Formats: sequence, structure tokens, C-alpha cells
Amino acid sequence: MSLLKHFKKCAVSAVAIMAALCFAANVNAEEQPKKYKIFLSLSYSGNNWMSETANIIKSLAKTPPYDKMVDLTEVISGTDPQAQISAYESMIASKADGIISFPISPTALNRVVRRGCSQGVKFFMFDSTVTEKCAYNISYISAGAGENMAQELVNELGGKGKIFMNRGVPGTSVDKRHYDGAMHIFKQYPDIQIVSEFYGYWDDRISQRETAKALVAHPDVNGIWSELGEAGVLNAVADRKGKMIPIMGENMNGFRLGFLNSDYRQRGLSGVSAGSPPATAGYAFKLMMEVLTGKRNLPPTNIEYPLPWVTADQMKLCKDGKITDGCNVFPGNMVPEGFSAEIYHPVYLPEISLDSALKGIPTPGTTIQPLPEQIVKAADEPGINCDRCQAAPDQYKLTKVTPTVKP
Repeated sequence: MSLLKHFKKCAVSAVAIMAALCFAANVNAEEQPKKYKIFLSLSYSGNNWMSETANIIKSLAKTPPYDKMVDLTEVISGTDPQAQISAYESMIASKADGIISFPISPTALNRVVRRGCSQGVKFFMFDSTVTEKCAYNISYISAGAGENMAQELVNELGGKGKIFMNRGVPGTSVDKRHYDGAMHIFKQYPDIQIVSEFYGYWDDRISQRETAKALVAHPDVNGIWSELGEAGVLNAVADRKGKMIPIMGENMNGFRLGFLNSDYRQRGLSGVSAGSPPATAGYAFKLMMEVLTGKRNLPPTNIEYPLPWVTADQMKLCKDGKITDGCNVFPGNMVPEGFSAEIYHPVYLPEISLDSALKGIPTPGTTIQPLPEQIVKAADEPGINCDRCQAAPDQYKLTKVTPTVKP
């Protein structure tokens, strides 16, 4: 072979090799989806509810195809707004694509959120809300848990009686909205007397302690309106011998099990279980991913998650912990009594199982399912999800309860 032919052969081989390498690189690039840097920012922590929301998000991030698309980092900043502001600043500096968060204040975080938005960060707030208009708020609180629970209690008491109010974490939009809605109802009934109002901090142990103290001071109480922590409220009431009273609470498993307790029912326990679904966090995370990946064209807005509403006679046990046939409470030996039972939604979160909420692991054999195209927009609520806005005249309209007692 001549030297010229040899060089020509080498040149052709080199071109072929380079072409093959380029093709392989392109194929590999196409096979590898974009990796999104997502931060999970929690403020208040320490109760089952917050752990469940984090676990639900973690389980979704590990579910195909998100398992190859999401780089998720969790940060817990506590109840000091300044600490969460600092956490946001660090996330923005780290070039976050998205921040999914339970904000500790509806207003204190606005400036840093606005700065993050200007740098392309998507902020998705779940359950609790902010008034900064560049953030997405996904919450059930505008669906009216506070006022509907209050009206149900008024109905059961015939419009008169002494009551306790067990509130949540001070300063949060969730506590403010629940309380404002409840007071809108209670103020219409002058024979309803609020004899004790205390903060249970959405914790069943603190709520039990504070309720027990209130019962000592007011043993003749007729009913209780409670935010999260109501399993502890129930325990404090049940510890007293004799007659029990109506309790309007959220969806702690121990509370719901109380309505399946024949002794409690015979002693007069009644009420409803509503509010605070940890599932809201999963719904918000899926919306975030659909926006980031371009599958959904959605400008920042306020989105309403449906309000859970389970009456005493609608409690249904999830046998063996499997979520089937519309069951809504788990066996007591499978979860803590402070566990929040609203972890699943057949349309929004079919990927979620009990282990998802307990351990943060994906459900075997599942893949991420697309969300319905339509969303339910939440109404404007000044100081809750918007700043310079006007509340609707029927802001506290009842959606689950019909008054049976005239104001």
C-alpha cells in the first residue's frame, strides 16, 4: 500500500470514529433528561403532618420519570421568618430551578420571594401561603374549613353553649384564615361563649396538655373547635369520666379512630373531620414539575385544593393499611395517632401509598400520572394569598354545612 493510500485510509477511519462518538454523545444526551435542582423548604417542623408532606414529596421525586429528573434537597428553618428568608437566599444563590415550601408567614418572605422570581426561580407554596404575586399558592384554606367546622359545632349545640378554640401556629396564614372564618360564624351567635382559646401548635401532645388545662378551668364546656392537634384534644376529653362532647377537628388518625370507638360514641362523641390534607404538598410538587418541564403553561396564581370533609358516620378503616374503596382512617397499630390521614387523592395523587407518607419511598410499579388540565382557582383573600386585593362579599360562605339554627 502506498503511503498516500495509507493516510487516506487513516483519515476515513478517524472521521468515522468521530462521527460515531458524536452520534453516541447525542443519543446519550437525548436519553438523559434535564436535571432540575429543587429545594424543599420547611419552616415549622416536629409534627407528623410536616413529616408526611416532606415524605410525600420525596416519594414523588423518586417515582419514574422524576427519579431521573429531580435533584431534591430538604431544608428545615424553624418558626423564625428571618431563618426561612436566609434559607431562601441560599437556595436562590445555588441556582435553584424551583422551591417548594411551607412558608411561615404570608408577608415576611415577600421580598426574598420576589428577588428569587426575578432570577427565574419558581416558588410553589403548599398549604400555607404568601401574598407575593409571583409565587404559586396551592392550599385548601380558602375552601373554608374554619367557618364550616364552626357552623357544624353551632348546629350540634343548638346555637348556645361554652366552647374551646384550639388554634395552630401563630402568624401563619393557615391559622389566621381558619380562625377568621370560625369567628365570622361564632360572632353571629351571642349565646356561643368562647371560654378558652389556646395555641396547640398543630401538635397532638401540646393540644392535649392545653385542653386538659382548659377542662380543669371549665369542666362545663359544651364543645370544641380545633385545628390540627385534635387527636390530643380527643384524648383529653376522653380521659374524663362520663359524657363526651362534640369536637370539630382536622384529620389526625387518632381523632378519626375515635369515631369508630363504640364507647366514645355511646358517651356522646360527635363531630366532623376536615382540613389540612398533607396531599396538598404532593399536588403542589406535581404542578411545579409540569410547569418546569413545559407540560403546563400556568402563570403564578392561587390554586384551591378540595377541602376534606368526613362526618362521624363516614369513617371507614383502611384494612391492612391499603388505600382502597374510599377508606379514610388507618389501623392504630400502623401509624401514630397524630398521623394525618388525608395523604391520597385518586385523581391528583394516585401514586401515593401509606409507605410514601411514612417513609418517603415510591410505591412499587407506579409512574407519575399527569394532573387534570383544569385547576380550581382560589378566591382572592387579602393578607392570605394577595396584598392589594378585594375579598369577595361572600368570602366566608358555607360550602359543607347548612345552618340549622338562625343567628
